[in-house]
Amino acid sequence: MTYVIGPPAPGKLYPSVEVALADLLRDGMRLMSGGFGLSGIAEACIDEIARRGPRDLTVISNNCGNQGQGLAVLLQKKLVRAVICSYVGGNPDLAEQYLAGTVAVELNPQGTFAERIRAGGAGLGGFFTPVGAGTVVAEGKESRMLDGKLQIFETPLRADLTIIRAQVADRFGNARFHRTARNFSPLMATAATETVLEADTLVDVGAIDPDDVHLPGIYVDRIVHVPRHRDVIEFRTTRPGSQP
Repeated sequence: MTYVIGPPAPGKLYPSVEVALADLLRDGMRLMSGGFGLSGIAEACIDEIARRGPRDLTVISNNCGNQGQGLAVLLQKKLVRAVICSYVGGNPDLAEQYLAGTVAVELNPQGTFAERIRAGGAGLGGFFTPVGAGTVVAEGKESRMLDGKLQIFETPLRADLTIIRAQVADRFGNARFHRTARNFSPLMATAATETVLEADTLVDVGAIDPDDVHLPGIYVDRIVHVPRHRDVIEFRTTRPGSQP
């Protein structure tokens, strides 16, 4: 049986990340990047952004790279003006630049971070949450008592460009992610003006069962087949006496 989600869209497929990003990068843009640590990051897109060097970026990502890898390369090249994230630990480049006052950091509880992205993709004006109420997280935000709980208002997050990576995608952009590498990517794809997807494996439309589609292709604007990645491991841990 053949399954089809959306019509074939050959215009979405680009021969390289260089071509796919050629007219999308500019100084001052807001960039969303999928990834949890270094898991599921769009390596080729990040490399091309680093090569092209747009400046004063606002990066919206869980932790903006780690151990000098991934988005941390953009920090090392001094391309980043601000980071909206939920985690700094493990990223000495971000910590150093934040403490030096050269990069602004807006920390979010991780669930709030994900929901702000979802709200941006859904076209919502924001939402109230009890998370962070009565703490430093609430500073400068509207507060209300709702259902007997103090709650704070959080605004949606959107970006000019989202870069994500999927394990398998078809030519329309229907995508399936590999376990933890899924992370924030499906949400981020809905919350940007343009979404560029790196696919480890590219298949024909209909090859992915609809029940296996994590991200519908309607949210993907450009696709690049990138079959090889470095897939850096942050910390390799083994049992005593075992081989690394």
